[in-house]
Amino acid sequence: MRKWFRWMAVMTAAACFMAGCAREAGVEVTSTAAVETPAVTTEPEIIIHSERETDGVEPDGAGDYYLPEEREEKDGMIRSYLTGKMVPVSQGNRRPAAVMMSNDKEARPQYGINRAGVVYEAPVEGGMNRYMSLIEDYDDLERIGSVRSCRTYYTYFAREFDAVYVHFGQSTFAKPYLNNVDNINGLEGIGTTAFYRTKDKKSPHNAYTSGQRITESIQKLGYAPDYDASYKGHYLFARDGKEASLEGRPGVMDAGTVKPGYAMNQAYFVYDSSDGLYHRYQYGGVHQGDEGPITARNVIFQYCQSGFYATTDYLNINVHTSDCGYFMTGGKAVPISWEKDGEFGVTRYYDQEHNEVVLNQGQTWICIISTKDFAKSEIIGK
Repeated sequence: MRKWFRWMAVMTAAACFMAGCAREAGVEVTSTAAVETPAVTTEPEIIIHSERETDGVEPDGAGDYYLPEEREEKDGMIRSYLTGKMVPVSQGNRRPAAVMMSNDKEARPQYGINRAGVVYEAPVEGGMNRYMSLIEDYDDLERIGSVRSCRTYYTYFAREFDAVYVHFGQSTFAKPYLNNVDNINGLEGIGTTAFYRTKDKKSPHNAYTSGQRITESIQKLGYAPDYDASYKGHYLFARDGKEASLEGRPGVMDAGTVKPGYAMNQAYFVYDSSDGLYHRYQYGGVHQGDEGPITARNVIFQYCQSGFYATTDYLNINVHTSDCGYFMTGGKAVPISWEKDGEFGVTRYYDQEHNEVVLNQGQTWICIISTKDFAKSEIIGK
């Protein structure tokens, strides 16, 4: 008989570690704060780490994963900041495109999403979700999208990867935050260069971009095409030929099927031991991109405090105040915490012993989940 792990039970077993989620689970938070203030009951706790906490000593197990300073060019290839795999230098050294994509039924399939090294999935208003797909391998893509509008928290996600943020419009509340990230906006003058509309979909689900259009837009807007010299990467990845196994880690459990608990698309991931990947499902069937079924090597549930902008349905998700989550890879899951390095720095994920988690090489899918929806998530054993 399959073992069903409800997240609330896991939280009870690790009450101290998961206290943040316990505090917010099932509690609706509504804010009337101004646009500049995160919609939570307390001011964000900004945790600043200028570098990984090694104290000048190589971390335990560092021989099993790549450290940022090891990223070197070899035979025209370099290690991707997004996937940890070796990719052509032309891709690995340039800033990725962080493309906002629709998840409405009418917009399917998402074009270009199979190429994404990292995908963020987060709720927006009305119970809907949207994706932000971080793509470095986009040169030959003639259709990417459909591209939808910005929400505040996505600007922070894009900034974490020094990406160029690609979107078609924005909410009123998100507009001031676009000043914090290089972006290509379909409602600005660059729109006709960056985007085009198709006849096989109805508006607003028919706005698309392409690899060539992204490249031309970056040049036209005068954005730097390559990573800034100060950018030091985001994740730790297992070395070539090694596996980032969660066996024996604190709180480890079987994770054959994992469900973030999103109400509208009913998304879930099923682990397949034959390929070591989590296969994604939604709307009652296989989640298909334009290049086939969507899979991920790593899945992260990141719980965030949330509220609403005044009396609107627009969510304000707090991506700064540290909280809890789960990391899944290789059919296993462990409880984690997450911390963001300052206002615009990267988010790092830690196990219960505060070791930074090591990802397996490949695509990572991050589900952003409100802490008040904590109990809706499930981890289902084999």
